[in-house]
Amino acid sequence: MLILGLESSCDETAAALVTDDRRVLAHRLAGQEAAHAPYGGVVPEIAARAHVEAMEPLIAAALKDAGIALADVDAIAATAGPGLIGGVMVGLVTGKALAHAVGKPLIGVNHLEGHALSPRLSDPDLDFPYLLLLVSGGHCQLLLVKGVGRYRRLATTIDDAAGEAFDKTAKVLGLGFPGGPAVERAAALGNPRAVPLPRPLKGAAEPHFSFAGLKSAVARAAADHSPEDLAASFQAAVVECLIDRTARALHAAPEAKALVVAGGVAANTAVRTALAGLAAEHGRRFVAPPLWLCTDNAAMIAWAGVERFAAGLTDPLDMPARPRWPLDPSAPPVRGAGVKA
Repeated sequence: MLILGLESSCDETAAALVTDDRRVLAHRLAGQEAAHAPYGGVVPEIAARAHVEAMEPLIAAALKDAGIALADVDAIAATAGPGLIGGVMVGLVTGKALAHAVGKPLIGVNHLEGHALSPRLSDPDLDFPYLLLLVSGGHCQLLLVKGVGRYRRLATTIDDAAGEAFDKTAKVLGLGFPGGPAVERAAALGNPRAVPLPRPLKGAAEPHFSFAGLKSAVARAAADHSPEDLAASFQAAVVECLIDRTARALHAAPEAKALVVAGGVAANTAVRTALAGLAAEHGRRFVAPPLWLCTDNAAMIAWAGVERFAAGLTDPLDMPARPRWPLDPSAPPVRGAGVKA
């Protein structure tokens, strides 16, 4: 089985060709850091225009890299949400057009499912069910992954995601964009105990995350501390919150065979190291994708397409693009989280 995957949910345009035996035949990606850097964050209109310009050349390059024609693929998988709706529409409409042109099935992929299943692309021994910490710029959730399309949300953020807090901290400290890697680099030069910062919801009875208060505390402390010390102290606070909440979820999901992390923040070394230690304490396997699979990419979308196609799941050409699309639509509402939950 060979799947073409397309990703355009935020500020990465990507195309990939992946087989059902976990071979990534081609992966092309175009970032937009230079376009968004002057604004300190992603500007949706700029991102959408960049996707329009980059998508077709990337697909052509990926097909050339793999030495195949579009007609050789078994299906086309495209991110259908959640994300910045302008960008999502570019990738999904492109996928629809290609599927219609060559008479191949369309698979509309939930971007979060791409992250959730990405560890299975790199680790063939990862079986369901597993506990997933999905931690990115827009989402911070703990999910019991029971199978393809079968997710039970155990926790979510009631306000900001961890990745958003990293980006805003980088902006406050003048560290540049993208914020996550910039904060990690600065933190390596600072003292993680230099600045007393809050650990929101640590030890709380409710299972969820909160990072808005931590983000505000960083802004208040910025004038009195070095960027390096503040970055290190912020990162340490985030790690403590993630570990505390994830430990709680491990107790709530004894059937989970492994602790898995995915999403852009999963590329952070301090986060990965702490989670590996937590998994060892609880006698669970720890699985994290390689760094390039943590950030947004098309290989994970293609792999989710592989898994969904193998399960007989395809979508009609009138499938809508969705700015919000929870993996567990049956999860109860969470205070403050709104539709992001």
